[in-house]
Amino acid sequence: MIVQEVYINEDKYPELLKEIKEPPNPLYYVGNLELIHRRCVAVVGSRTANEYGRNIARKLGARLAQCGVTVISGMARGIDTCAHLGALEEGAGAPGNTAAVLGCGADICYPASNRRLRDEIGRRGLLLSEYPPGTAPARYRFPRRNRIISGLAEATVVVQAPNSSGALITAELAAEQGRTVYAVPGPINSAYHLGSNKLLRDGAVPLVVLEDLISEMGFEICEPGYDEKNLGRDEKKVVELLRGHGEMTQDQVCGALGKPASFVSGILTILEIKGVICTSMGKIFIAK
Repeated sequence: MIVQEVYINEDKYPELLKEIKEPPNPLYYVGNLELIHRRCVAVVGSRTANEYGRNIARKLGARLAQCGVTVISGMARGIDTCAHLGALEEGAGAPGNTAAVLGCGADICYPASNRRLRDEIGRRGLLLSEYPPGTAPARYRFPRRNRIISGLAEATVVVQAPNSSGALITAELAAEQGRTVYAVPGPINSAYHLGSNKLLRDGAVPLVVLEDLISEMGFEICEPGYDEKNLGRDEKKVVELLRGHGEMTQDQVCGALGKPASFVSGILTILEIKGVICTSMGKIFIAK
């Protein structure tokens, strides 16, 4: 990968980032720098996310990318990874509108398990760092880089965060920078959501419907489309069921297919990411 650099006095340097405290100078990058000259939203959360959080992050990343918004995150495990993957989801019509801000050099892959993701972001999206090539990851660098994640974005969405989470640092920095902070609500008895629920208590905007973010931020609404020829056999079966019934619960789909909930949940998630179905109240799945 070829690492390039941009300085704060250059036209290519992102304007929003100039407004933050201690803007990085230079900013090192790999990929399409144009992505951070578009409207950007940060999507962050826990490294130890559960299935609910991972699904929401991936759907949100895909939907924002479909609307031409650049999804900013930190390429950590969990929520960050899922947000990037959603923005790269070709089947959902997401064109790769994502930028990863790293706590190491832009030529270093951390975590190592995300090498394929890092390579895909470098090819189709954008890798960013304030650290020169060859800089190894260090614990203290990750909280510091969070000011860049929030600084590039008009809004920060915390999908899922426990009481002690780097995502809460990003949300605090976003508020200090005068940017909007959203949080996805979760069960009050869930440790996965304690931090994000506290953000809601302290004034963050609740994100209860994904489309609310699109409309409230005034992003151009793009209706996702799909080619039915690209659906798998099981996906087609689910779509046919929904067309016949109009709407069904997940349990009803499980019963009709004779498949376990874990299998059906995965199919429904993929179909929703692809824009084939939508949900109401988290229970009813309706074919578009």
